[in-house]
Amino acid sequence: MSTPPARLGPLYLAGFTTAFGAHGVAAALGVETDSVGLTFVTLGLILAIYDIAEVILKPLFGALSDRIGVKPVIVGGLLVFSAASLLGVFAASPVLLAVARLGQGAAAAAFSPASSSAVARLVGPAATGRYFGKYGSWKGLGYAAGPLLGAGLIVLAGLPALFLALTVLAAAAAAWTLVAMPTIPVLPKQRATVLELVKQSTSPVFLGPVMLLAVATAVMGVAVGFLPLIGTQLGIDPILSMGAISVMAIVSAIVQPRIGRLYDTAPRHATTLMMTGSVLLVTAVTAVGVLPSIITLLASAILVGLGVGMITPLGFARLASTTPPERMGRTMGSAELGREVGDAGGPLLVGLIAGAATLPIALGAIAATAAVTAAAGGALTARSNPSNLTDGRLSSPRS
Repeated sequence: MSTPPARLGPLYLAGFTTAFGAHGVAAALGVETDSVGLTFVTLGLILAIYDIAEVILKPLFGALSDRIGVKPVIVGGLLVFSAASLLGVFAASPVLLAVARLGQGAAAAAFSPASSSAVARLVGPAATGRYFGKYGSWKGLGYAAGPLLGAGLIVLAGLPALFLALTVLAAAAAAWTLVAMPTIPVLPKQRATVLELVKQSTSPVFLGPVMLLAVATAVMGVAVGFLPLIGTQLGIDPILSMGAISVMAIVSAIVQPRIGRLYDTAPRHATTLMMTGSVLLVTAVTAVGVLPSIITLLASAILVGLGVGMITPLGFARLASTTPPERMGRTMGSAELGREVGDAGGPLLVGLIAGAATLPIALGAIAATAAVTAAAGGALTARSNPSNLTDGRLSSPRS
């Protein structure tokens, strides 16, 4: 099935919304801690609750989209995200903020994997790389713009203004999706035993790309959390330190569509390109850990942007090209789960080791962990022989 690029606009906006909501509110809560009465403990819990909801619910909503269709899940998720954001407008206590953040996380867990599944179903296997690159690019813009737009809205009218903007944005995305996105037919469901589900989720064709995607989000999470801290320790202007994160996201957004096109023209090179991206990620955290300076800080941000921009569209395109359409939602939900584990696990590992030892040692540990995981993921991905690809899809997708 193929669709004109303009019909994918609502999905791009949905991707931007989830990224903007994730990073924009997280950065804003850190700035507004005193004004809303948050302690370090409650701040940590409120920040974590969004990711926890996504980790638990993404595979479930991904499977639900296979059963009832992706469009209802996307529209419903966006409407719930809008309602949860509206609650945040009036949240005057940490408890209400936590409830609003939980609602946003649960809603994002619905429409994020469903949107990925919709991109794969709408464009067809011959163009998955190109359009996953564009989809990832819009999410990258959301990650980059989230903290900046959030800061601007807070300066103008405080934290409620940010939640109000997300309310309107999510509602607009839901309305646009409802009107403009084609209805994708639900395919006949094939029953699967628990053993078959385990086999599918541990097969090289699935596990390899997911491990590489997890490496990308783990290093990106570390960069977002710790590059500004390193900048502060070096005495660098905070605006420049935070700007490095925006540079990272912008580089990723620029790279993803171009890398995606390479997959469509030469899918056999996907593993090599993803491993190259992994090398860039490992180099980035190693360099800034060994030789912290303004030069390595900015260079690391650029390298992380390049690495994430290479791995993300290729990983999702590979999964889309090797997954039967009738279980695309479940695959995308499970893949998103792997990314969330990396996103949470990377900063947690660095934080624990830095607390027990030093930050350079912690960065060395995440570099080593990323290298080992990427090597394993690359080996598993390579086992799904590209010579079996026919029109972008493995000849035996259940293998």
